[in-house]
Amino acid sequence: MQLRNVRPDDIDAYVRMRCDPVMMADLGGPLPREGMADTVRRDAQQAAADLAWVKVIVPDPVAPDVVAGTVTIRFRDIGEGPVSEIGWMVLPEFQGQGVGKRAVRALLEQARDQDRWGVVHAFPAIDNAASNGICRSVGFRFLSEVDVTFAGRVFRTNHWAMDPGTDLT
Repeated sequence: MQLRNVRPDDIDAYVRMRCDPVMMADLGGPLPREGMADTVRRDAQQAAADLAWVKVIVPDPVAPDVVAGTVTIRFRDIGEGPVSEIGWMVLPEFQGQGVGKRAVRALLEQARDQDRWGVVHAFPAIDNAASNGICRSVGFRFLSEVDVTFAGRVFRTNHWAMDPGTDLT
């Protein structure tokens, strides 16, 4: 597996993830296709400028155009000021194979090794068993249930946190 910066031409992967009702079920439903190109372009610019780590998951480096999903760390204001947040999405054909867990762990290891991002927070939907399982398995601590806004929609999440320098298991 390899993580690389998102590029403006990764639009198809974004559409498959963010415009699909099943993929977005825990995030308030599918987003409209209109605007996805702008979202990918903005994410690619932030990644290139090293303002956020917006990575696509390439399951096999021999096939670099095959994308399994995304994993991202960026600053997010959750009402108490900015925090470092990690989030991920894995396309259905790659789910259940440990791809998400490996990608999350790899990005947290990079944060640890570069001593960047400080305490990292994750906010999976309370009913998203797979993502909550990833949080538990890599060493996040459960803090509480909280309401979070994503793409203008509010939904209930589990709030997890970890310091990659000391908590990564």
